[in-house]
Amino acid sequence: MLPCIRLWCVSKNLFFAGLILTASGWISPPIALLGGLVYGFSFAHPFHLHSKRLAKFLLQASVVALGFGMNLQEVAHAGRSGFLYTAASITVAMLLGLGLGYLIQVERKSAFLISAGTAICGGSAIAAVGPIANANEEEMAVSLGAVFILNSLALFLFPAIGYALHMSQAQFGLWSALAIHDTSSVVGATAKYGPAALAVGTTVKLARALWIVPLSFATALTVKSKARLQWPWFILLFVMAALLNTLLPSGSTVFGLLGHLGRIGLTVTLFLIGTGLNKETLKSVGFRPLLQGLVLWVIVGAGSLALILSNWIHL
Repeated sequence: MLPCIRLWCVSKNLFFAGLILTASGWISPPIALLGGLVYGFSFAHPFHLHSKRLAKFLLQASVVALGFGMNLQEVAHAGRSGFLYTAASITVAMLLGLGLGYLIQVERKSAFLISAGTAICGGSAIAAVGPIANANEEEMAVSLGAVFILNSLALFLFPAIGYALHMSQAQFGLWSALAIHDTSSVVGATAKYGPAALAVGTTVKLARALWIVPLSFATALTVKSKARLQWPWFILLFVMAALLNTLLPSGSTVFGLLGHLGRIGLTVTLFLIGTGLNKETLKSVGFRPLLQGLVLWVIVGAGSLALILSNWIHL
């Protein structure tokens, strides 16, 4: 009994130490995620549910804070330019994902949720569409697990590929928004690449997240679900923050501080997400759903990269 109590105390202390360190601004988002993953695979999480709730809140609050560091005209331009690419890529990703799920024999609802998470914005899309599709807890867990595992890999792989191919910041920001699942990892990867990449990646990704709404409506009509639709209100607050930054140049000092806090908040969010992934997550996902998610992600990532490098899609 005593060793168990000691291990729990060590786990708790390390978790809080990780929170403090990631909130200090001294470490980068990829290192924060890596630290969270090491923790998640080494210790039993003492605050698993609270950590998930905090990560969701911090992600949305941090995205809003990042808006204070952006110009609304640039946001509008990136969002408008990325609209057609987003619509086309979401349609293709959904169709490919459902087809792969059928070929690999993934359970139908899990295949649909993994496709939605890859096509739009990872865990947020799955959390919004899952209840409408009448997915049970196991189907939700499998889909979220598959997406989060791949999403974590993207944060490390994408900047390395971008540097190797000498991509411009605008190219890398657009690619990240189109091919990385979650907003948190898009911000983490693009923030490491440069400020212009961060602005493009965040804006296009948030414009992409708005497609949760039509997908939710379409899902509700298809399955005749009466579940409540979830509107991503934090995106509207992000636009309002960018508007304030554009119209009130006298507040640049305060807005700059808020933008900095937003980047720190995203770093903490990535640490929290990492702590939620563990051996049980890998076991619960299983081979087939992970294979579906991996193949779909590689197709989306490689396809969008080729189109960007050949200048078929650009901002």
